[in-house]
Order: sequence, then structure tokens, then C-alpha cells
Amino acid sequence: MSEPASISAGIAKRYATAIFEIAKENKNLDGLETSIADLGTALADSADLRSLITSPLISRDEQQASISAIANKMSLAPVMQQSLALMAQKRRLFVVPQLIAVLGDMLAEERGEVVAEVTSAKALTKTQADKLAKTLAERVGKTVTINATVDESIIGGLVVKVGSKMIDSSIRSKLNSLQNAMKEVG
Repeated sequence: MSEPASISAGIAKRYATAIFEIAKENKNLDGLETSIADLGTALADSADLRSLITSPLISRDEQQASISAIANKMSLAPVMQQSLALMAQKRRLFVVPQLIAVLGDMLAEERGEVVAEVTSAKALTKTQADKLAKTLAERVGKTVTINATVDESIIGGLVVKVGSKMIDSSIRSKLNSLQNAMKEVG
């Protein structure tokens, strides 16, 4: 991990820990979960929002006023609204995407769940996703939630990431391995 990415991850982790603990004390983890889901969707859908959190041209006060208005309009949990305003004041809004990811992981762990990032060449059917979740749950000993994405460039097979472990059974990686083996021979 590069140094700036490491710094951003550290900042996001500290904010996420504080937000999570406050939400837990206030018994509002469900509200926090809804808030991060809504915020994640808003970030994915709005280029203007992404620009707001990353642009150095927008002043602290403008960022704070804008993000506060957005958070209020979205009816985010109070702890999330206050945290976003504080992050704007400290010029830390650029870590919001990492913050959402860290909070998601913390909430899943609190529920005894683990999220599996699954990449396939074609969209998984409900039956396939359920069977994969069941198999992974047996392996890791926790409830597994599948976060599926489609990447046609892997040709076939799956790439599964659970925590720090990755299983790559994609045809693309097998072809790359075969290509490397052929280079060593010839």
C-alpha cells in the first residue's frame, strides 16, 4: 500500500471507530447501517458529491455547509451527520469512501458476519450465490454475505476474497500461469 493510501486508511479507521462506538452506545447501529448504505449509493450516483468531498477548491466552510445540508436532507443518523460536518471542518471528507467500507466491515463483524467479494464472468444466480455463501460459511465459521461483481475479462470461474484470503479460480489467472510456465520453458 502506498503511503498516501495508508494515511487515508488510517484516518478512515480512526473516524470509523469513533462513529461506530458512539452509534453502539446510542443503540443506533441499524441507523448507522442505513446511513452508510445511503451515503455509499449517493457517492456512487453523484459526480457532484464526489467532487464536493475531494475538491481542494471548495473552502472548509462551503464543504461543511454543503455536506451538512446533504446529510440532513438524506436523514442520516445524527452521529453520521455530526461526523461528516467535523470531517469537513478538518478537511478529511476525502476519506468518506474508505470510511464507509470500514464501517461496513465493523457492522458485519458486530453481527458475526463476513463479507465475501466475489467476481465472476457472468452474474451469479440466486441459487449459485446461496450455495457459495453456504460453502464459504462452513469454511470461515461465520455468516457470509456475498458482494458480487461481474468482470467479463476473467473469462470464467470466480475470484473470491474473504478478509485477507483470496481464491482465484478464474480462467484468466490460469492462462496467465500457463503463459508464465511457457516462458520459463522456452
